[in-house]
This record gives sequence, structure tokens and C-alpha cells, in this order.
Amino acid sequence: MDPRYSAQDILLCDLCQKAALQSHCELCQINLCKACVGEHLSDSSKRHKVVPYKQRKSTSNYPKCPNHAQKQCELYCEKCDISVCSTCISSGKHKGHDLSDALQILSSKTKDLENDLKELEKRILPTFEEITSDLRSEKVNLEKHYEKLTTAVTKRGEDWHREINVIVNKQKSEIDEIKSKHLAALNKQENVIKQINSEVKQSIHDLKKILDSNDVSLTSGYKSRNAEFRSLPPKVNVLLPRFSPHQINTEQLHQMFGSLSALSITTEEHGYTMKTPEAVSCPPVKPLLDEPELITTIDTGYRSYSVTCLSDEEIWTCGGDKVMELYNLQGKLLKSIQTKSGNIPRDIAVTRSGGLVYTDTKTRTVNKVKNKKIKEVIRLQGWTPYNVCSTSSGDLLVTMVGDDEKQSKVVRYSGSTEMQTIQFDSAGKPLYSSGDLKHISENRNLDICVADNGASAVVVVNQTGKLRFRYTGHPPTDKESFYPIGIKTDSQSQILTADYNNHCIHILDQDGQFLRYIDNCDLQRPWGLRVDTRDNLFVAEWLSGKVKKIKYM
Repeated sequence: MDPRYSAQDILLCDLCQKAALQSHCELCQINLCKACVGEHLSDSSKRHKVVPYKQRKSTSNYPKCPNHAQKQCELYCEKCDISVCSTCISSGKHKGHDLSDALQILSSKTKDLENDLKELEKRILPTFEEITSDLRSEKVNLEKHYEKLTTAVTKRGEDWHREINVIVNKQKSEIDEIKSKHLAALNKQENVIKQINSEVKQSIHDLKKILDSNDVSLTSGYKSRNAEFRSLPPKVNVLLPRFSPHQINTEQLHQMFGSLSALSITTEEHGYTMKTPEAVSCPPVKPLLDEPELITTIDTGYRSYSVTCLSDEEIWTCGGDKVMELYNLQGKLLKSIQTKSGNIPRDIAVTRSGGLVYTDTKTRTVNKVKNKKIKEVIRLQGWTPYNVCSTSSGDLLVTMVGDDEKQSKVVRYSGSTEMQTIQFDSAGKPLYSSGDLKHISENRNLDICVADNGASAVVVVNQTGKLRFRYTGHPPTDKESFYPIGIKTDSQSQILTADYNNHCIHILDQDGQFLRYIDNCDLQRPWGLRVDTRDNLFVAEWLSGKVKKIKYM
């Protein structure tokens, strides 16, 4: 039977569309038959309120008629696609049109809206978030790739400089050798001329002596050497060497130096694939390792109480100093940034765009660092910000304590705009203790997880702020009282929290069930936690100043 009706039709159950309705859920605005009531109430995620159909609060839900002020639109005209009242019907304008109960239409439309919302939240948004994450990783890899290209070109230039220096030095040596030969030839010629010149002077001296003596025997014994001296020695002619530089062929040099392949940017029409509902709800399972492995240790040299991942290869840290430092996994300090106020930052987080965010309890501000420039994003009055995390949607979640030190809360910000406050449970009781140690993280399922040190508990609420559960440790295994500090979640929606007193990490499933400890990596007073995109855990140790990378899945 068609659920649309005229005066003589029977109203049917919205679920089975077969049996006559008997009850009505005021929360879901849905009509139910007797058999479907139990199935509807089995959904424990909502507080359903099922009442007899005749006792439903129908009049308060019907819209007012825009044409007849005193009437409510209890029917919906399918043909005209508008809500109508009884006066509208009696006017004859809707004669012969199919009419439906307005609340049934509302219920049907509400289902469509809920389905749209569910698809947007569970399927479409995660797909775009994953694409954004991939693009962010691609940008990080881009920087590394082009840095390698620049390094390769620089090295090529250095190689050429070395070869040119070799050629220049070789030709300088050849010049020195030729010069030496030239000088030796001139010296030899000079020695010959000096010898003849000396003999000429001696002959002149001997002739003068003979002439002055008038001695017949000397005169008759004289033999002339003038003919010998008239015969001049051969002259040394030298053709001076010259340097003839070849013309520089720039094009040939470019070819010999090397070339870059062209950048190719294309658009693939169906390159992205929308996640299936199964893929969103069931990400690839990564089992926990029997024995977590310590991969590397980075020594920051100061007390570390916060760590966050810029990428899978670089981490930001902060501790008992006014400087925030960026390290690679080899422990090399890449960058350091001092806070704007000169105060010690309380907590740090990396935004989706790669910017660094930190809280300053002295100035009561949340600040963002981009390209070494610091910009104040949030300034509070009456409250002090402590810990911060960046969400999958790009919002910031900030834990804060009131000036009276008796109340604390979590506030969601979009930019500098306050979007949501989470402070009390459904009974009006505070969700969190008044202490200031409250590290925070958003889970993959959009739960908001807080390590509430003052309450010795991990407090988890859903995205609307409704309490889901509290985790208070794993007695009697815990040797000391549960003392949660840092908190982070992974790709499996597992919750990891640092237990400062017991020198270990607790791993919980998304519903708060204890799974296991990480207690075999010689952890000393673990404090800050972060998980990279590959589900590697980074632990900042308070006393040692070390950050440890641990593989646990």
C-alpha cells in the first residue's frame, strides 16, 4: 500500500511500511508499529522517547501555515511540494492532489539529511582529509627532492671547478718550464759573450804592452786574433710562447654540464578514488607487536615535555627553555625558534598546513609560527591556555583553566573564533578536574581524548562533547598510581597515554578497553607523545631530555 494517503487510508509504520503504526518516537520523529518498536530501541546510541501515537506531541511539530495564521500545516501536498493546512485543502486548490502527513515527510527528509551527514562525515570528509594529508606529504617530499637537485648541480659545479683548476695549474707549470728553458739559453749565450769579451780585453792589454816595450822579439812573435774576434758567435733567437684561448661555446658547455628534465604537470580525471564505507569504517588492521622496538633516540639536552611531528623525518620539541627546536631523526638540530614573549612554551602542535602552534601561559595566548614569523591567534581573559592539538578539520582544541583554579574546559577554535566549549556532562557535573596538566588529542573517530592528570584518568567525549568513557588505569598491574600525562591516537583509533609514575605507555582501544603496555624501551618519566603517519610513536622523557622513537605496530 502506498504510504501517501487520503482520508480513508491507514497510516503505516515508517520502518516496515507494512503494519499499521501504533507508536511514535519523539526524538527521531518516526512512526512505528508494535513489532518495530523493539528494533528501534535497540539503537543505544540515542535516547529514544517512544510514546503511543495518539499521545505524540504532534501539534508542536507541525509548521504554521503561511496563508492562514491560526492554522498548522498537518499535511503535505506532493504535487505542489508545500505544506498545507485544512483550510488550504477545503479551498479546493489541492483537489485530487496526493497528500501526505507533514511529519512523515519531515521524518523522511530528516532521514535523507542524516544519510547525507553520515556520508559527508564518514566517507567524503575522510577522503578529502586523506588527499590533503597525501598532498602535505608530497610537499614535504618536494622540498627534499629539489634540495637533492640543487645539491647535485652544486656538486657538478664543484667538480668542474676542480677540473678547471687542474688545467690552469698544469698550464702554469708548463709556462714555468718554458720560462726556465728560455732563461737557460740566454744565460748560456751570455756566458759565451762574456768569455770572448774577456779574451778581447786581454788581447788589447797584450798589444799595448808590446807597443810600449819596443821589444823586437815580442813584436815578431805576435799573432793577431782579430780575424777570430771578427767572427761573431751565433745569436740565440727565441720565439716567445703565446696563450691562445679557445672561444667558449656556451651551448656546448651546457650540454657537457648536464641538463634538467622538464617538469610535467598533468591532471588525471579519475586519479582520486572515493573511499568506500567499508574502507572508512574498517582501516587496514595493524596488529600490535609482541615486543615494541626502540628505533632511535634523540638527545635534546633539556627537559622535554612536548614533541610533535612536522613530518615522518622531522620533529619539533620544547621543554624547560624559551626555545622550540626542530630535529631530524639523526639528532641534528635543524632550526630553533624563540617564543615571542621570551616565556617558556607550555605545549606545541603542528597544524594541517605545517605551521607550528604553541601556548604561552604567561601571556594567556595561543600563537602560530610560520616562516619564523610569530602571530598571536588567540588571547584569553579569565582563563589560561595549557595544551593544544590540531584536528583533522584544521580546528584547534585547547585545554584551559579558570583564574579561580576551580574549573577547566576544552574549547574548539576555528582560527580565533570559539566554536565549541566542552566542560560539563549531561548531569551538569564537571568533566575535568581543575588541574592544569591536560594533554589533548582528537581520535580518528572524532572523539576528543584528554589525559586528565588531576583526576588520574583519561576522559573521552564524542565530537558533540558527550562523555563516552573514563579510563583510570589497569589495576592491579600498575605498580604506582596511574598518572597520565601525554596522549595521542593512531590510525587504528587506539589511544596511547604516557604513565609518568609507572614509566610506561598504556594502549587502549577506541572504547577504552586496555590492550597492552609499552614498558620495555627503558622509558624514564615519559611525558609528551606523538604518532607519525606510519604509526611510529615518539616519546619525550621529562628528566633525561631524550625523545625516543618506538615501533609498536
